Amino acid sequence: MEQRISLVTLAVRDLDRATAFYERLGWRRSVREAERCAFFQCGGLALGLYPVADQARDLGLAADELVPPAGVVLAQNLRSREEVAALLAEAEAAGAEILRPAGAAFWGGWFGFFRDPDGHVWEIAWNPGFALDEAGNLTLPA
Repeated sequence: MEQRISLVTLAVRDLDRATAFYERLGWRRSVREAERCAFFQCGGLALGLYPVADQARDLGLAADELVPPAGVVLAQNLRSREEVAALLAEAEAAGAEILRPAGAAFWGGWFGFFRDPDGHVWEIAWNPGFALDEAGNLTLPA
């Protein structure tokens, strides 16, 4: 298996609401196949939104088994610590719940967390040890 991730899919209760939330954050939807899912290009990978009932059917699970796991956190690194509070405010205005406001991190950066309307947790961070290229792609230190 190659060391890469191509797509992260989030199971959502209301596809239109979830799509609108990410669009309010300024994300542009790339594809919406037959009104059953939505995709957003995110650098070298994509984020997909897929209805819970359809995801459960595909996995052979009950829909109530597809709750966002607390141990999975999506993250976006930013170019400065000032951007962290601004993005958290933008997320809150779009309908997110702020779990932790922007503040100092024990590892020397600046971070905060929000939960989207379907319960998916996002970390928003500035990490002086993780460089971002012009396109915002993360480059881990060697």
